[in-house]
Amino acid sequence: MLDLLKDYLRERITLTDEQFDLITKEIKIKTFEKNKIIVSPGEISTKTYFVTEGLLRCYSVDSKAKTNVIQFAPERWWMGERNGYFNEPSDFYIEAIERTTALLLPPNYFNDAAQYVPCLHDLNNTMLNNSIRFMQKRINMLLSATAEERYLDFVKLYPNLTLRVPQWMIASYLGITPESLSRVRKDLAHKHFKA
Repeated sequence: MLDLLKDYLRERITLTDEQFDLITKEIKIKTFEKNKIIVSPGEISTKTYFVTEGLLRCYSVDSKAKTNVIQFAPERWWMGERNGYFNEPSDFYIEAIERTTALLLPPNYFNDAAQYVPCLHDLNNTMLNNSIRFMQKRINMLLSATAEERYLDFVKLYPNLTLRVPQWMIASYLGITPESLSRVRKDLAHKHFKA
């Protein structure tokens, strides 16, 4: 399981085996059964999850009991609840929607690990900026893109999830109804698009 993280990091930074051993001492490996809620609103969660196998989702439930999917995290993706870093309770659920194994990184992992591997500061900044860019693009898509554009963007971002995620969850992520998603998929099928 740690090898997947090693590969991920080595694709981005120079890292020796000795350095990797030093920065992974505090990392825990945990497996969550399907439908297990890992984080709930109101909890303070400071862990970051690196998915090695399976699939997580982050979502909220509004006052009308409507589920709003914020993000999915398949293999080699990160997920965490950022409020915990400010010692504030979560606004979101994080759930394993498949049996999922993840590496649990302790609070301040990248800052602490950068003592041994200084370039982890830059990598962490890059990852945070990419996360902000992702969220800005996602907000813009929800505000201004058509349902078809949103779906095509979803397929591009998560190319292997259309068969792993229930259609209602994809519709929730896209901010449309399952019926609208069905129409979009039919229209695309008529155009010979395959997802």
